[in-house]
Amino acid sequence: MKSTVERLSPTRVRINVEVPFDELKPDFDRAYKKIAQQVRVPGFRPGKVPARIIEARLGRGVVLEEVVNGAVPAKYTEAVSAAGEVTPIGRPDIEVTEIADGDKLAFTAEVDVRPEITLPELDSVAVSVDDVEVTDADVDEQLENLRARFGTLTGVERAAGKDDFVLIDLSASVDGKPVEEATTTGFSYQVGQGGLIDGIDEAIEGLSAGESATFTSRLVAGEFADQDAEVTVTVTAVKERQLPEADDEFAQLASEFDTLEELTADLRERLGRVRRMEQVTQARDKVLDALVEATDVPLPESVVAAEVESRVHDAVHGFDHDEERFAQFLESQGRTREEFDTEAKEESEKSVRTRLVLDALADAEEVSVNDQELTERIVFQAQQYQMPPEEFVQRIQEAGQLGAIYADVRRSKALIQAVRAATVTDASGRPVDLSELLGDDDETPQVVDAADETPSDENPSEENAADENTTSETPADGAAAGSEATGDKTPAGS
Repeated sequence: MKSTVERLSPTRVRINVEVPFDELKPDFDRAYKKIAQQVRVPGFRPGKVPARIIEARLGRGVVLEEVVNGAVPAKYTEAVSAAGEVTPIGRPDIEVTEIADGDKLAFTAEVDVRPEITLPELDSVAVSVDDVEVTDADVDEQLENLRARFGTLTGVERAAGKDDFVLIDLSASVDGKPVEEATTTGFSYQVGQGGLIDGIDEAIEGLSAGESATFTSRLVAGEFADQDAEVTVTVTAVKERQLPEADDEFAQLASEFDTLEELTADLRERLGRVRRMEQVTQARDKVLDALVEATDVPLPESVVAAEVESRVHDAVHGFDHDEERFAQFLESQGRTREEFDTEAKEESEKSVRTRLVLDALADAEEVSVNDQELTERIVFQAQQYQMPPEEFVQRIQEAGQLGAIYADVRRSKALIQAVRAATVTDASGRPVDLSELLGDDDETPQVVDAADETPSDENPSEENAADENTTSETPADGAAAGSEATGDKTPAGS
């Protein structure tokens, strides 16, 4: 087989391939075998029809077509491997240019490829992150959050106010037709929390148990989405939260510590770790931005177009691909479809540019991914989707996304190496040593949002959580049930 590569642009090549017919013998054998299974010829069992009979009955052209369909993809892959410096990142446009029976098969393949990228020296990258600062007010806030989680709810005979907890009955109608999905009784809600339905907080404030109010609100989901509904809310109970005293007894209840002083010292230390994790996240994001900004990256048109198509598909998918409903949603956000399309293209270009830079960085740093690192990322993402790892793996394999996860892990490792090499200072100009949080060179830290590490995320004791009068059992946890879905989907979910 002969193959040559023509570079049409920094991001696209044409591969010219010529295959002698004597190299196609295995393909002819497969073609004859496949066709023999499909045809019925008197006197021959299925699959046993000789090649000369097949050609006599169906014609040489049918055989050649089957050979070409089977051989071209394999020979294209072989030509790409032989080219060495070519890394396709899109689907090829293949055209068969010549079929000289008994002589050769010739075809061309045009495909987008990863461009050659010149990266800046990593030790020339310098970024600044926030200072690690934990104030007394920060610690007090965490302590108040902890006290709130161990608070109790007590019924009161007065009108509901902000931060009170209420039991409510809800009903709604549009043009006199009841909205079933907006009807509920005995629903628990914290006034001022938001996320339930627009206007409800203003309607509830000032109501005592047994009183009702009616207001108009636009529905965001269901059969009557984007329509104004008449909503009636009835308060059946008002409760206020009483917090435990911040003393040694509380410290023993809420933690493993014996004194309030020990508890607050631990909260301060935890907040310090959170701030340091925030520094890692900031450094990671800023180093990446600096690398992308300092690098000239030609963009493959077909890859950008595919990214745009994916983003538009995901956005419209949440509206059952109803373009009119999607347009109405954009209008309610003060945006036009043209503005959305422009933003989608800009975001897609940035995303593709970033991936190309990280891929080039991974190549330059000779980054590899082992089975354990891939497994850890799969388990981590399965937890994010709240799916068993086995089911998650099956989904991503069916969707052909396993390679994408591998690439993401490789890019993450490459970026961490860039952060290690960069100069990082805080806002006060002091050098920041992130080595402890980034780990050794051969480790792959799972950098997560610092919010996931805040002290208030710890669960209360099982004894307290089981007490139906504690705040941890309050209906504030159920308010999300009334909010519109965010549109997140499982792998291959669309």
